[in-house]
Amino acid sequence: MKVEVCFSPALYPFYAEQEDHIVVVVDIFRASTTMCAALKNGAKSIMPVASIEEAQVYKQRGFLVGAERNVKRCEFADFGNSPFDYTRDKVEGKDVVFTTTNGTQAIDMASDARILIIGAFSNISTIAEFCKQQQKDVIVLCAGWNNRFNIEDTLFGGALTGKLLQKGYTLASDAATVALSMWQEAEPNIREYINRTEHIKRLEANNLQDSVDYCLTEDTVNILPLYDKETRKITNA
Repeated sequence: MKVEVCFSPALYPFYAEQEDHIVVVVDIFRASTTMCAALKNGAKSIMPVASIEEAQVYKQRGFLVGAERNVKRCEFADFGNSPFDYTRDKVEGKDVVFTTTNGTQAIDMASDARILIIGAFSNISTIAEFCKQQQKDVIVLCAGWNNRFNIEDTLFGGALTGKLLQKGYTLASDAATVALSMWQEAEPNIREYINRTEHIKRLEANNLQDSVDYCLTEDTVNILPLYDKETRKITNA
């Protein structure tokens, strides 16, 4: 079994020809962390959509909608893209439509994968154990930023790679090797390492840095968000 890291959705078509594998979509700041939080707080499902227009149609039909572009909550939406928005009293038992700048675009890109799950530091051990049980190759698909590389998603890719190596996986490529090396450098003080990132500056500029520490904390939820390509919904498996 091998683990691969794809640094950007724009690169994913070069990996998509692999059929029998698990795709782990990650958007640490903040979509994948937020989806895990919403499911932990009882959301029935997350319905990821790529466009603002589709989200607005769902809103008109009476659905709860989380929508964000360029770190800011969209005016028509019930929620933004903070894990703290999706409290139990608001989402328990509800289907939540969700669109974000990068994370939901990456899900859309990989939606034909045989197995697609959502990964974050908050559920990283659950993800690693699931992959081991499935005995399949893994591709970590980093949402990045507007199809470009970013540090935080790649660090998750390295962290998950490290856990999977301990479970018998091997490195698939230079990309996985680089992600693992980055994680090993960052792990002693991930908060200090992450302060150099572009996204931290975006969050701080919009007074949204309150979720950063939560997004970087491992194993705060025991959630396995699994995408169903037939229903286009993400539920806790």
